[in-house]
Amino acid sequence: MDWQAWLSVSLAVTALLTMSVGRVAPHLVMMGVLVILSASGILDASQALAGFSNSGLITVAAMFVVAAGIHHSGGVDLLVNHLLRNPKTTRSAQARIVLPTALLSGFLNNTPVVATMIPAILAWSRKIGVAPSRLMIPLSYAAILGGTLTLIGTSTNLVVNGQYQALTGEAGFSIFSITAVGLPVAIVGLLLIIFFTARFLPDRKDQQKFGSMREFTLEVAVAMNGPLVGKTVGEAGLRELESLYLVEIERDGSVVTAVPSEEHLRGGDRLVFAGDTQAISDVLRINGIVPSVEGDEPALSKVRAERSLVEAALSPQSDVIDMTIRDARFRDRYGAVVLAVARGGERVSGNLGNIRLKTGDVLLLEARPAFVSRQRYNKDFLLINDLETQTPRHERAWLAWGILLVLVASAAFGALSMLNAALLGAALILLTGCCSVSQAQKAIDVPVLMTIAASFALGTALQVTSAATAMAMQIIGWSGGNPVLMLALVYVSVSVLTEMITNNAAAVVILPIVLSVTAASGLPAEPFVIAVMMAASASFATPMGYQTNMMVFGPGGYRFTDFLKVGIPMNLMIGLVTIAVITVVYQVPLVASGP
Repeated sequence: MDWQAWLSVSLAVTALLTMSVGRVAPHLVMMGVLVILSASGILDASQALAGFSNSGLITVAAMFVVAAGIHHSGGVDLLVNHLLRNPKTTRSAQARIVLPTALLSGFLNNTPVVATMIPAILAWSRKIGVAPSRLMIPLSYAAILGGTLTLIGTSTNLVVNGQYQALTGEAGFSIFSITAVGLPVAIVGLLLIIFFTARFLPDRKDQQKFGSMREFTLEVAVAMNGPLVGKTVGEAGLRELESLYLVEIERDGSVVTAVPSEEHLRGGDRLVFAGDTQAISDVLRINGIVPSVEGDEPALSKVRAERSLVEAALSPQSDVIDMTIRDARFRDRYGAVVLAVARGGERVSGNLGNIRLKTGDVLLLEARPAFVSRQRYNKDFLLINDLETQTPRHERAWLAWGILLVLVASAAFGALSMLNAALLGAALILLTGCCSVSQAQKAIDVPVLMTIAASFALGTALQVTSAATAMAMQIIGWSGGNPVLMLALVYVSVSVLTEMITNNAAAVVILPIVLSVTAASGLPAEPFVIAVMMAASASFATPMGYQTNMMVFGPGGYRFTDFLKVGIPMNLMIGLVTIAVITVVYQVPLVASGP
């Protein structure tokens, strides 16, 4: 290999290691790789930027809008309300979740499907008396399996198809090309979830992980005509308390939220602190602070127009990961105050300000009402739950489903290309008011699109240099010329990478190598490309391996080991079934015929 090939391989390895650590956002990593490849001359401008105009990428963006229309019109709620009802057993409850979720995820991006179902399933679990920990992993796994049913089931399928078209000049795959493999694999996977995986899920009852407000908040008052009247919060020393943080001030029937240090105190103010309630003596020691005697109901339990209580789960890309709550400065950064932190389904006790935040932590926040609309699509948060979301446009739910049906039929019968069908569907969603323009804009995940587009540059670099061919020959050598073993090696390579980095990036980096493998071996590319699609989706073993896994991590009260326990067997079984089905469907020979 020449220096261009070695540099391309080095960039690929560096990017994979950097993304696996999770310190730097994937889109920033891949954009950095793109810049180096372009500046070094390995790729010219058109090659480096080709990913941004790739039909697969544009199709993904359009499908985000279609999924937003289904979501905001209440289309998912429509099915959930009709299908969940009142199961008699835990297994029956799991079956009622996984079957519709898999079907929905076959035609919609699974992230909005799971995001819509999580709050519904949490409420439903309390109603039927089944722990959320018994339901959330099945929800995520079903969404993952459902994504393998059609080409539009996940963004990865569309991206791989787009890159395949760009690298080979072929027409690409139809919407149901993957179904012959995805359907039997999904059926086996769903049966495994219901009859095998469910047995090993923890039974952590929804113990209201944040408990009673009294467990982590305390209330005092400012003495009438006392020495603190007229002083600011900062001057009164209320920002210097080691174990407590001032959350809000209740005054004359109204509330001051996310209290700034410059706020002036008045006599009779009711002060609400969060943190170590055992430290109340430290507060009462302050001259001018007296016990609060205003009723028995905690202030935060009262409904107030000025603020809302929100649960938010931290994503791996959050800027506050590994920071203490005190250093994260939530009030300045988000306009919200952390009241409590839950990890593994239990509230983290101790000094609130010194709690170091981890990926998947669920935070109970007191925030102004605008927080939810501002932060719902912020990369820092995987999921934000509150009761003040916009009311779905239920009267358009069936219309949104009809648009999706037209989209699928147009692509399936060849009336329109997948790209044009998706663009038409997105346009109809907006024109019919199934979702607003602002909702559509928020639904388009720009960091994901940037990661995908920039990943194309790395894939192209591996292809135009000798790197992909060299690695392909290595895989052929390991397989001893056995096509089935080659197929297994390709699947395992993508599967391992997907557990460490984003599935889109893993698929895009591996595909050029796969095409070199098939070209050198004289084998058809289609079964190997299908294997890449399947392996990139089948990520069950870690919370980080797939977006929906991380989304259910906090609400389900899971620990990392919970995913390892049930996910590793799922990865192995789904991998074996996938390779077997591809071998049978495509009649993969046991010996290569040569180039």
